[in-house]
Amino acid sequence: MSPAPIIPPAPALVGWSHVSSGKVRDVYAPADEGPWAGQDVLLVVASDRISAFDYVLSTPVPDKGKVLTAMSAWWFEQLADIVPNHMVSVTDVPAEVAGRAMVCRRLDMYPVECVARGYLTGSGLVEYRASRSVCGVALPEGLVEASRLPQPVFTPAAKAALGDHDENVSFARVVEMVGEPTATALREVTLALYSRAAEIARERGIILADTKFELGAGADGALVLGDEVLTPDSSRFWPADEWAPGQVTPSFDKQFVRDWLTSPASGWDRASGEPPALPEQVVERTRARYLEAYERLTGEPLGL
Repeated sequence: MSPAPIIPPAPALVGWSHVSSGKVRDVYAPADEGPWAGQDVLLVVASDRISAFDYVLSTPVPDKGKVLTAMSAWWFEQLADIVPNHMVSVTDVPAEVAGRAMVCRRLDMYPVECVARGYLTGSGLVEYRASRSVCGVALPEGLVEASRLPQPVFTPAAKAALGDHDENVSFARVVEMVGEPTATALREVTLALYSRAAEIARERGIILADTKFELGAGADGALVLGDEVLTPDSSRFWPADEWAPGQVTPSFDKQFVRDWLTSPASGWDRASGEPPALPEQVVERTRARYLEAYERLTGEPLGL
């Protein structure tokens, strides 16, 4: 087990009680007094924290939390006819977290990362090279880095504890975890969401290589889309005009951060502990990449 990442304390917010924090998000429940008191909701705040190689870095990326929140809200609206989502409000939030916070319905989340892949890369490519399959789904011979798959595939992962890696699992394992009706529903909804999102992205000159969704059950037991959705943190977005099978495609994400940390310029030895602070140029290029992803997909500037 990897050591849990060091996460800064979450800020106190009037009307809300801190519940938990992940690598990027802080979660609050309504306090006994406040505008949301007594309601079955949570406040999810996307910070400007950025993680890499299982570490939360000491250097934030300005406005990253606003990009993640605004992009999720936009995608929730595009996908609402496929499955309901947990978004309640992005405006009725404390002023100090405005723009990067969302009031959400509380869900009973399924312990499955619902991953859809339309292209072969990352851990999927590693598994394919070993077995010609991904998560038990057989794939054709001859695929390479960034190959487009014959059709999108559902390649789920079992959620791991904070600091550990999620484990790719077969559909049969998902059936064991949540039962066959729910497993089937998770697969069908995941692939429907991916297909819709990939089509929207394609119209804007972007390839959605893969993405992950988190789904849960609402109070009535119905399937509900939760967490973040189709952000650079949860998805691989590639510029369509830079894609070619057989070569690594640049992504609209934190690749600048990963590349710098693994370069001689950082002087960081991954076995030695915490990564160094990021230089200003890396922070600015990463911020610009997140903003470009939002603006190209939505067609609007973020309005910072």
